[in-house]
Amino acid sequence: MNFERFQNQARLFVIGALDAEEISEFEKARRKFGQKAEDFIAKCYTLSEAFALSLKPAKASDQIKARLMEMVRDRKKA
Repeated sequence: MNFERFQNQARLFVIGALDAEEISEFEKARRKFGQKAEDFIAKCYTLSEAFALSLKPAKASDQIKARLMEMVRDRKKA
């Protein structure tokens, strides 16, 4: 794996989107690229966290709230 491919895999690794086989290959490349890889992974985590914090929560509609409350009431009855 070259470093460019490692960078692409690192982005997926950070968000948990690699399967077991891909993780194994990624970890080998991580050891191969050493500190350069660790620095890039750290940068990916920082960007991922910044992105998550920048998101505004979606406002739940009245219909969704009503359905949720109905589910809660039904569960309490059971």
